[in-house]
Amino acid sequence: VQLQASGGGLVQAGGSLRLSCAASGRTGSLYTMGWFRQAPGKEREFVVARRWSGGSTYYADSVKGRFTISGDNAKNTVYLQMNSLKPEDTAVYYCAESRRSLIASSTPNSNEYDYWGQGTLVTVSS
Repeated sequence: VQLQASGGGLVQAGGSLRLSCAASGRTGSLYTMGWFRQAPGKEREFVVARRWSGGSTYYADSVKGRFTISGDNAKNTVYLQMNSLKPEDTAVYYCAESRRSLIASSTPNSNEYDYWGQGTLVTVSS
């Protein structure tokens, strides 16, 4: 599976962006898709994950109520809608796919994901 993330850019605080993650080469079902981010000088952190079978979604507290994950099965694309952006949201955002239906406690663990996109940079100015 190859993942291609796109949609990053420069936005003012309070603005919105929608990131896309297009998948190719998948021959089976989508189990769990997540988004992570890495700010300059910091470790990669969990943002959100969705278990496609059952639809359970898990958000990091820092983005809850502002970010929404969704998908278009026909396009093999997952989206991350980001609203009310803050300067602290500035980071490179990565989409990731797991071949398993992850439970809540496993979704923040990057080692649980098998495929990663290349990342797209989001910069939020104050």
